[in-house]
Amino acid sequence: MHFTLSDLVIDITQNAVESGASLVELEIRETDKEFRFILKDNGRGMNQHELERAVDPFISDGKKHPHRKVGLGIPFLIQTSLQSGGGYDLHSEKDSGTMVTAWFDLTLTDTPPVGDISGMLRTVMLFTGPKEINIRRSRLTGAGEKSYKTSKSELQEVLGDLEDAASLILLDRYLKSMEEDEEREE
Repeated sequence: MHFTLSDLVIDITQNAVESGASLVELEIRETDKEFRFILKDNGRGMNQHELERAVDPFISDGKKHPHRKVGLGIPFLIQTSLQSGGGYDLHSEKDSGTMVTAWFDLTLTDTPPVGDISGMLRTVMLFTGPKEINIRRSRLTGAGEKSYKTSKSELQEVLGDLEDAASLILLDRYLKSMEEDEEREE
């Protein structure tokens, strides 16, 4: 089970990365009442039969995790979104990619906490495989909307190799500052 919504986003993003995608786009939208994410990839996608299997927790293709007989990422996402007054939408096209949208009602006590957004974004940026990972983040409050965009290629251009310790420290500081700027401006 996932402890935070950020954990769910990481899990579903990892699916996109492992689909052979060269481009992953993640959008995080948050208000005082709702947390929503939209994840798009241009990976191998799924046909209707594969999509039906992906939502069944008791079926796994056996390729991603050969010793596992169940696949829980998307089923956990569905369960969590529905139990927290939200919903989900899955669209996939074979050889074209997949789009996953999920939203959660932050006013309900059954909704897991959002979690560490900057830590989640750091984890996503460090996934290997895709040539590009684009992130859009927005938060709408009574004080207005705060948003920012970043991409793996931009971060690599400025920071260099994202696996270098000094670059990781700077990446962490940058992402935390973007989140803190949003909080300070509210």
